Amino acid sequence: MVFPGGQPNMQQLLKQAQKMQEELGRAQKELAEAKVSGSAGGGLVEATVTGSGELVALTIAPAAVDPEDTETLADLVLAAVRDANAAAQKLQAERMGPLTQGLGGGAGIPGLPF
Repeated sequence: MVFPGGQPNMQQLLKQAQKMQEELGRAQKELAEAKVSGSAGGGLVEATVTGSGELVALTIAPAAVDPEDTETLADLVLAAVRDANAAAQKLQAERMGPLTQGLGGGAGIPGLPF
């Protein structure tokens, strides 16, 4: 809000900033509680991460385990974790993007990829 002389209404600006901070805090909490999954090898390996990217579960189907070829299993695990993290980043963009649009692309807020 602007006063007739062109000066911003500081009280209104502070109120808007506080509201945005509260909304960002809520969105960050929701992201920390949300879980998304990614998979590799046609579902042989599945990784689950929180919306903030923390790995919380990893499932490996018995068919994926070959003692003679641990390298392939390692590749599948990495692919599943990357897939899950991509899903987490998409969720972050969906939840946080609208809140940070006016901040110049995330405004240097840690953990925001956009």
